[in-house]
Amino acid sequence: MDSVGSIILYVIIAAVMVICSVLTVTTRKILRAATYLLFTLFGAAALYFMLGYEFLGAVQIAVYAGGIVVLFVFAVLLTSKPGDNTEKLTSKSRLLGLAAAVVMFLFAGYALVARGLSYARMPHMEPQTMDQLGHTLMGTGYAQYLLPFEAISVLLLACIIGGVVIARKR
Repeated sequence: MDSVGSIILYVIIAAVMVICSVLTVTTRKILRAATYLLFTLFGAAALYFMLGYEFLGAVQIAVYAGGIVVLFVFAVLLTSKPGDNTEKLTSKSRLLGLAAAVVMFLFAGYALVARGLSYARMPHMEPQTMDQLGHTLMGTGYAQYLLPFEAISVLLLACIIGGVVIARKR
């Protein structure tokens, strides 16, 4: 794909991800939130496919978009009635929350601009092979990610157990 076409596709995918992310956290119906989350995760997979990382895109779809959203919906169906609207949240610190959101938006914008400016000065890097990627993700050495991967799996197991315990109390 030419560079203009890939930029347009990137902007479309990014816009869909941003819109679905905002809808995920603002909707009051939990199953709609799960659907918007699914579209956001599919957008991340589409970005992986655009970068040429077919394996990561497939893992994104299989693990996150498939497994975690199904787990999320399963936990929601165990703990609440799916058609019910939740009550509107009230808070006396909305102004503080809005100020914190604006500050974080400015920090994120600065980080993106600084990264974009430093990209021109970066040396050329060779693409990683799947073997190197696998060793990095599942290795136990410096800058390898087996321990965080296992910590996340324990966290997900705790969430499943918590959902079952809450459902059994009813």
